[in-house]
Amino acid sequence: MAIQTSELPTRARAAGPAPGGARPGRRRLREQLTTQAFLLPIAIVLVVLFLVPLAESVYYSFTDYSGSSPTRHLVGLRNYRQIFTDPSVLTGLGFTLLYAVATTLIVTVVAIPLAVILNRRFPGRSLVRAAFFFPAVPSMAILGLVWTFVLSPLSSGVINSVVGGLFGVGPVPWLSDNTLAKVSVIGVGVWAQAGWHAVLYLAYLQSVPRDYYEAATIDGATPRQQFFRITLPLLAPAMTVSQFLLLINGLRVYDLPFTLTNGGPGYDTYTMTQILVQRGIAEGNYGLGAALGVIFLIAVAAVLSLQLSVTRRLERRFR
Repeated sequence: MAIQTSELPTRARAAGPAPGGARPGRRRLREQLTTQAFLLPIAIVLVVLFLVPLAESVYYSFTDYSGSSPTRHLVGLRNYRQIFTDPSVLTGLGFTLLYAVATTLIVTVVAIPLAVILNRRFPGRSLVRAAFFFPAVPSMAILGLVWTFVLSPLSSGVINSVVGGLFGVGPVPWLSDNTLAKVSVIGVGVWAQAGWHAVLYLAYLQSVPRDYYEAATIDGATPRQQFFRITLPLLAPAMTVSQFLLLINGLRVYDLPFTLTNGGPGYDTYTMTQILVQRGIAEGNYGLGAALGVIFLIAVAAVLSLQLSVTRRLERRFR
């Protein structure tokens, strides 16, 4: 039986090797191996710098390791029981969560309207943007030292001098009162981060087509309706990124409360990182410090997982 010549190219392509001299299965396998080869250094770094120290921390959390003596003994859950019965640790954990959640919410509420204002055209707009972004340039430790002088509870403090001169009242204990100290630390944290996150939202706003707002204006939408129906939904991805960064910075904060209040008055502005450094390194109790680190890691993972779940639901709702 004769074979038609028109069928030869099709059969040849079906039976012959793929372009480049390799079969599709082999080419796919080679691509997968190449991808895994590029990921191998990242996996090694992850194992060496994260998983191995994490495993060692979990092990040391069940010991009485002091960091100086080569001997160590298993003590079971003693370190964890000591943590949950130590009032300074519980107070530090509570203030850390309060600072992280409060700064995240307040900065988000302040930064989004600020970004909308900075996105408009007005004289000196670039200078105003730079002024709001400037607090993000110095380190939190430097800002804490500066605000220690501004919020000094003495009459020589900047704010107390102004308040006393205008209203004739006595010095306000900004950093020596339990409640005011917490409010002061959170307020300085919001002041230091609001401008940076406003610039982040501004970058997203500048990518929004003006046609949306022009069409909404033609349809008779008010500025308030445009903000809640156009601006806010389109900023949902930026809110996810911003709030994730704010929560991470808030949960691991150390330098601002330490330089501003040194954890006082008492333990009211203690943070988990400060307690970890104090208990684990300064006091030479590495076992207790490792247990604190494990608990702190679990708390951070739980908070960030909840935040990502909520923000992703909001993103899907706004789409």
